[in-house]
Amino acid sequence: MGDLTKIKIDFATSHLIFPSLVGAILVALGISILFTERRNILASGAMWRETFANMDKLRFFGTLALTILYFSLMVPIGDVWPNTGMGFLLCSVPFVLTIGLLFMHERTLRHMIPLLVVAVLAPVTIWWLFNDVFFLTLP
Repeated sequence: MGDLTKIKIDFATSHLIFPSLVGAILVALGISILFTERRNILASGAMWRETFANMDKLRFFGTLALTILYFSLMVPIGDVWPNTGMGFLLCSVPFVLTIGLLFMHERTLRHMIPLLVVAVLAPVTIWWLFNDVFFLTLP
């Protein structure tokens, strides 16, 4: 009876429970959408051709590439300075800056100065909040 009141937590894998649960729920919802909307999905070829022909490919694929690069570099850079959040900080500043430049229509100095300020201040503020106020570590 004493063993029923004790909980053993494997800290090496406990952080994987919630993302795995969310992933499984998203897969189940995706399958249910595919099943219930299969006729509409199969009939949407012309709409997707038109969408891909008219979309801004540089911004779409640039955002996709930058986001993948951002998340794939955050942990290796953070491993250089473990438990300091430097991976987040050193990846977020250039990420916010390059995404901002990618979506900026007029790349003049007048428009870039606020972007530079935001690209530095936003990640530093979030890093400080998580690190010093909430006592949470970032990658």
